[in-house]
Amino acid sequence: MKAPFAWDPHSDQPYQLKDRDYKKSMRKKQLFSLIKSVLAGVVFLPPAMLAMPLLQKRRVQSETLPGLVVDPLREPEATLEALGALRIRRLLVRIKLWEPHRLDEITAFLDRLKEQDIFFVLMQDREHVEDETLRRRSFERCFEALSPYGNRFQIGTTINRAKWGFFSVDEYLRFFKTAQRLKAESFSQLQLIGPSVIDFEYHFTAHALFNLSGVRFDAVSSLLYVDRRGAPENLQAGCDLPCKINLLSALTMLSPRARAPLYVTETNWPLSGTAPYAPTSEKECVDEETHASYMVRYYLLALASQQIETVFWHQLVAPGYGLIDHRDGFRKRPAFSALAVLTDLLRHSRYVALRQERDRFEMFLQKPDGMLRIFWANGTTYRRQFAEVTEFIDRDGRPFRTDRLTVTDAPVYLLEKETE
Repeated sequence: MKAPFAWDPHSDQPYQLKDRDYKKSMRKKQLFSLIKSVLAGVVFLPPAMLAMPLLQKRRVQSETLPGLVVDPLREPEATLEALGALRIRRLLVRIKLWEPHRLDEITAFLDRLKEQDIFFVLMQDREHVEDETLRRRSFERCFEALSPYGNRFQIGTTINRAKWGFFSVDEYLRFFKTAQRLKAESFSQLQLIGPSVIDFEYHFTAHALFNLSGVRFDAVSSLLYVDRRGAPENLQAGCDLPCKINLLSALTMLSPRARAPLYVTETNWPLSGTAPYAPTSEKECVDEETHASYMVRYYLLALASQQIETVFWHQLVAPGYGLIDHRDGFRKRPAFSALAVLTDLLRHSRYVALRQERDRFEMFLQKPDGMLRIFWANGTTYRRQFAEVTEFIDRDGRPFRTDRLTVTDAPVYLLEKETE
């Protein structure tokens, strides 16, 4: 990256742009596109809201829902060992287009993975946004090196944040179109995915999905963070997480330029007391126990929507928000075991229903040997009485027995096995 842009290695994202005059001048140049984004929200979001009740359930496979972002260049040996314990099938690897010299190291890591389904994100800098010759060369290099390991490529990321190098959706669409042309010429087997808007800012998504530039998305991605509202069940503009997912799905259904499946390619909660590694202010941060519970509940709510193919948790190793803190050794946080338990229980399961009564939740999943019931609460505690002493599994995989279950924000599992 070149000034005024700079990469923050602590939080794995660019620093905020400090040159306000530069940012203001660039946005002024893109004023027409910014106006189009606002108008796209006004025109296309209301019909999408009306279409939400018409959405068909996609019968999403439960075992493909949990995904994880991994950094092949960060503690590769320990990362491989941790992945063996988690047994997650779908991994996402972020590729910095401005570091082509690291591709050999990345492919060496990928060579050692076993049976994982790899999804790539090609991350841009401003030079690649401005220079079509450069980005075409970089895209071609990445497609050739990485396509043997996976055919899904998210083109660009976080398109609605200036620090990432885009100042408008129109700039992003030109960026994407270079990859689309290259696919048509030489890489027909690839799936090119976008538009990778971060947060609940769907007017940018609408602009991209209803574009007039000829860009077509083989699948739709979103960096659907909800951390600024606390729990995933909490409302933002009247919408909780399932509502946000359904609205994104409705936009995709109505768009002539996009198709399912849908992917959440980044989400997490930042961890308290980890600055400068936390990617946000302390206000949005949570403790490690809350972090683990929110993560599991995010996955469960996404599964209940039956619209999202995979949620990629960002990420495995990161001091400020990851499942593992590698600052002093390789410490696995509670979220690590929570994800391992969830992944194991979702295997060979089929979503049946989610019941909600105010802030009390119960999910039902059909397993080959019985019904899996999952209990949790949002911001409250309540008790469930059972006819006899029953064995449960807590969020982190520990069994316990009781006939009077105290339900908290940490999900609890009950497998009711079918009798002959």
